[in-house]
Amino acid sequence: MGAYLFVHFIGTESTEPEEQIYFSVSKAGSEWKTLHGGKPTLISNLGEKGVRDPFILRGEDGKFFIIATDLSIYHRSDNPQSWVDCQRNGSRSIIVWESDDIVNWSDARMVEVAAKDAGCTWAPESIYDPEKGMYMVYWASQAAFDGYAKERVYRAYTKDFETFTEAEIYIDEPQSAIDTCILKHNDTYYRFTKDETHKAVTMMKSKSLSTGWEDVTTYTINGVAGNTVFGFEGPTIFKYHGEDKWCLLLDNYAKRAGYKPFITTDLDKGEFTSPDDFNFDAIYRHGTVTPIKDEEYNALVEKYGF
Repeated sequence: MGAYLFVHFIGTESTEPEEQIYFSVSKAGSEWKTLHGGKPTLISNLGEKGVRDPFILRGEDGKFFIIATDLSIYHRSDNPQSWVDCQRNGSRSIIVWESDDIVNWSDARMVEVAAKDAGCTWAPESIYDPEKGMYMVYWASQAAFDGYAKERVYRAYTKDFETFTEAEIYIDEPQSAIDTCILKHNDTYYRFTKDETHKAVTMMKSKSLSTGWEDVTTYTINGVAGNTVFGFEGPTIFKYHGEDKWCLLLDNYAKRAGYKPFITTDLDKGEFTSPDDFNFDAIYRHGTVTPIKDEEYNALVEKYGF
C-alpha cells in the first residue's frame, strides 16, 4: 500500500452532479486531488437518481464494493420539508457497485436492505465479521413502529452484496444516532457515530462487533471532549502507511465546509488534533478513505486522469 483513495460526494446539494460518486487520490494522505477533471466517476440513474455517503470496501477475496445512500436532496429541493420527508418516505434500498480491480466498475444496482417499515436507509457502511464469516452492513433508519421517533443504526449480513439477511437493530441510543464508521486495529474495533441530539461524533471501542461497546473516555478533539464538538458528521478514519498515526475526517456540515482532518498517534486514547498540512481541492462530503497499492493509484490516474 502506497497511496489512498477517497470516495465521496461534494458541494452543498445546489446542483444535480454534486450528489454522485467522486474519486480523489493522495500519495501522502494529506494533499488530495479529484480524478476525472473534478467530475463524478460513478453515476446512479436508479431510485432517487442521486447518491450520497459512499463507502468503499476491499473484500476478503480482493473484490471491491461501493455502497451508497439512494438519496437526492437536490431533486427534493422544491419541498421545504425535504429532510423530514426523506427520513419517513425515503428509499429502503442502497446503491451498489462492484469491481475486480478498483478501476473498472459494474453498473449500479439497487438492493433493498432496510426493514419494511423503515423510512430511509442512510449512510451504509460495511465491515467483515469473522465471527459470522460474512460482511456486516449497517446504516441508519427511522421506522414507523414508533412513529419515526428517532434514527437507529440497523444491520444485515451478506456474502455477496446481493442477498442480505433480515434487518435488525444494531445501535439504539436514547437519542437519534446516524453515520457510523468502524475501524479494526489489532484486536480492537473502534466505532465513531454521530449523536443527532448533540450534533457531535462519539467514539467507542470493543473487542467484538456485536457486544461490549464502551465509551473512549479520553476521546478529545483539539483538547475538547470529542462528543461535544458541535457541527460534524460523516466520520471516516484511516491509518497512515507505515506509521502509528490515524486521520479522523469529519464533515463540517454546520458550516457547509466539507471535511476537516484530525490526527492521533494513539488510537486507544483517541486524542485528536488538527494538522497544518492538509488540503482538499473541493468541498468533499460524506465518504470514505481506503488505502490502495501504488499500481492501483497509477491505474486510476491513467484511466480517469486529473
